[in-house]
Amino acid sequence: MGLVATSLALLCLCSLGLCVPAGRPEPTQIEQLRPLKGPLCKIQQTKELHSHMMSHLEVKKARGDVPDTHPVSEPEPTNPTSDFENSYNYVLSRLAGIDQAIHKLNVGHYTLDVQVGQMMEHLSRMDAKVFELEDKIREVYQHSKDNRKETGRLEGCQKGLRVGYKCYLVYNTFEDYAGASRKCLDRGGRMAMPRDRREQEALAHYTKSFFHPGNWPVWLGINDLTSEGQYIFDDGTRVSYFQWRKHFLSSQPDGGKRENCVAMSSDDGDWWDHYCDRTMNYLCEFDDRVAL
Repeated sequence: MGLVATSLALLCLCSLGLCVPAGRPEPTQIEQLRPLKGPLCKIQQTKELHSHMMSHLEVKKARGDVPDTHPVSEPEPTNPTSDFENSYNYVLSRLAGIDQAIHKLNVGHYTLDVQVGQMMEHLSRMDAKVFELEDKIREVYQHSKDNRKETGRLEGCQKGLRVGYKCYLVYNTFEDYAGASRKCLDRGGRMAMPRDRREQEALAHYTKSFFHPGNWPVWLGINDLTSEGQYIFDDGTRVSYFQWRKHFLSSQPDGGKRENCVAMSSDDGDWWDHYCDRTMNYLCEFDDRVAL
């Protein structure tokens, strides 16, 4: 049995390539790394290969061919409690930022509100000044209007014809009936309204001498605009004295509903009815008893 065991061991060594015949040199490192044969020695072959590689790496490392490697640290396992705290702290920081932004908005809103209040106060003061200025303008306008009326009255009595407490003045400018009435009112008077023969004859003589040698009709303050045939003065009172032109060819009034305003001829003082939109000279009268 000892011989048989010895033979088997020799065969195994020979199959692994470890049997060196007599007279043969020992195998080199490369030959030692050749793959081993034999199904009975696979484990032994693997162990020897691993041992050989490790020794080879140790040699290189000693020479400095292989750099030192540091082990990679494994990540620490996450803790559910720490994740919750991180999320909670993040939310708190965000809420703090939002609170600061809201505070800035409130400060800006308060500042804007103060400025708007100041502006409204300035506007109120300005409105008060504007109202005061408007009152002064109206007062000045009224004074100007009164002065213009007083000036017109004085002019009428100084340049025109005085009859009793009335003054008459001819204006040699062309206006329609409404325009002539407005001009007389602006001057502090009204359209001439002869109420009796004395006033009529005085007006006829005055206008004839004013336009001599021509014949220019002038508006009087008489019309039947309200009711056809019912003649009234410009102040609303009814006319009781008339000086219509009487002639077999052109008896007045003859205009009917078309001619509703009365004018006086300057050559003889007779009255004619005319279209109210016709433009002609006009007569104004002023009350010399009191300033209008």
